[in-house]
Amino acid sequence: MAKKHKLDKVDRQILYDLQKNGRLSNVELAKNAGISAPPCLRRVRALEDAGIIRGYNAEIDPESVGYTVTVFAFVGLTSQAEADLKKFEEMVVSWEEVRECHMLMGEIDFLLKIVATDWDDFQKFLTSKLTPAPNVSHVKTALSIRSEKDLPGVPLQE
Repeated sequence: MAKKHKLDKVDRQILYDLQKNGRLSNVELAKNAGISAPPCLRRVRALEDAGIIRGYNAEIDPESVGYTVTVFAFVGLTSQAEADLKKFEEMVVSWEEVRECHMLMGEIDFLLKIVATDWDDFQKFLTSKLTPAPNVSHVKTALSIRSEKDLPGVPLQE
């Protein structure tokens, strides 16, 4: 489990702004946070070093690059031994189609978010990778019709 860090109002503002727009300049970040640019840059670096800011990336529209299908898969495993859970997670990490992997408590062991170019592409992934994978006992899927809200990160404003 990640260490919880004590964040002040300035840190929270910096995180809020970067989460909304990772391309903001240090000058803009500093202005919004009410501090000058050099201490703002130090704070950003400290947030990165602490692992609070894990990275920066572009948000890409899936359909514009040919990914028209999003499916959520509910995966049950035959064994929940820690070594078996880790093996499954390692395998999932290697599958580019899987964009999210969440271990769940309860009847389902994992929730996967999978993207595919079309339904046939998803079916191929399902039948050649996911369902025959070691330790997988059952898979239930749900096709996403549309996504109204897809926000990164966490709510930071109080």
